[in-house]
Amino acid sequence: MLAISELNASIDSNKCLKRIMVNLLVRNVDEALVQGLRERAAAHGRSAEAEHREILAKALRRPQRKTFAEVLMAMPNVGDDTDFARVDDGEAANVFG
Repeated sequence: MLAISELNASIDSNKCLKRIMVNLLVRNVDEALVQGLRERAAAHGRSAEAEHREILAKALRRPQRKTFAEVLMAMPNVGDDTDFARVDDGEAANVFG
């Protein structure tokens, strides 16, 4: 169960943007998961709380959308235009009948 306990407003002095920071309380978490979180945090050199924030951020972060040009540039080269030339074999006339 997740419970939002309180809101803390802070101001980022570098960007002069107001950010709302929320505290989450997670209850009834299996001890094995908590231990895994502690071990993962230690492996990354950060606190369990910081590791938990990173896991949530990665899980919920929206992927960056690619531009149309980026999508086109990522398409593989599959052949020359002549490889896809239409061949008139007389079959097209008989498609509907």
